[in-house]
Amino acid sequence: MISRRQFLKRLLSAAAALTGGGFLLTQALKSREKASVAAPPAQPSHTPEPTPTAPGTNQLLLSFFLLSDVHLSNGVSAMTDKFHSALKDISDFESPVDTIVFGGDVTDMGREQDYKLLRNILDKYKLPPIHGNMGNHDYYDIWINGKGEWSVDTLPNGKTDAMARERFMKFFGYKDKPYKDIWVNDIHLILMSQEAYAQEKPEVGEGAWYSDEQLAWLENVMKVHEDGKPAVIFIHQPLPAPDMDGRTHQMIRAKAFREILKPYRNVFVLSGHTHRNFATENHYNTQNTFHWLNNASVGKTRSSDNPNVAQGMYVQIYEKEVIVRGREFSDRTWIESAKYTIPIV
Repeated sequence: MISRRQFLKRLLSAAAALTGGGFLLTQALKSREKASVAAPPAQPSHTPEPTPTAPGTNQLLLSFFLLSDVHLSNGVSAMTDKFHSALKDISDFESPVDTIVFGGDVTDMGREQDYKLLRNILDKYKLPPIHGNMGNHDYYDIWINGKGEWSVDTLPNGKTDAMARERFMKFFGYKDKPYKDIWVNDIHLILMSQEAYAQEKPEVGEGAWYSDEQLAWLENVMKVHEDGKPAVIFIHQPLPAPDMDGRTHQMIRAKAFREILKPYRNVFVLSGHTHRNFATENHYNTQNTFHWLNNASVGKTRSSDNPNVAQGMYVQIYEKEVIVRGREFSDRTWIESAKYTIPIV
């Protein structure tokens, strides 16, 4: 008995003799035998390169909304309606929102009834964690007399700045001071509420006063940023011109503030108070060693023909850059002229 292989060879020889195509048939048989014995599995003509997964791909680290100058006041529906517009947008937002920061003047008068209204509204929405910075209007209860009327002549109308601070601190969960720092997604957020107002320090007017203690605290918490890790600092009143201390409606001790931040890179200072309109004004100041961006207002954005205008700041911190965008809450749109992309260096 002959083997199958021997049979095929004999058949090949016979066919070659008859057709004269011995060479071709021999090569075909060899190829067939090789394929049946040792051929590897078929391979694609091109193998795609794997997607890079190395660090430094500009991953998004933190995103948040800064809501400045809400000016919520019990009985004033215009401010309440605008605040609802903002929260409706944020609670169903197109991009991640890790936290919300109130940038000062969350209330118009700082009364107990205003904080109750704030709580009632917030409870209607599914929102990320909330933090707050105290503004000058959050101290305004000292201007209101026992009849609920604005009364300058009887200031402080039986009230104190300490009472206003206590309401604010209780609402936002502060323990000993109205200022604090927190870490969210490994990004450092530093909230610098002003510590006093017209009852305790009449000379500051509507300016932001920081004590020696708070400035020393800031100097200490900034020490972790020697490696260039981003720091985001929230103030309410804006800074005066470079190399100057401020006055009413500004940060008073601006020289000391700037000196503390001077050694560090990738510092972002976010302010409010001015009610600037993202659609018509530049909000990025580059005259300092840090990046200073001024927010618009949810409740009282200025210079607009639209009575419903309500604006806020959306901030995204990536590994390689920070993107700041102005948001119009009334129609849930981006303000295209208010987009600032700042590299991390």
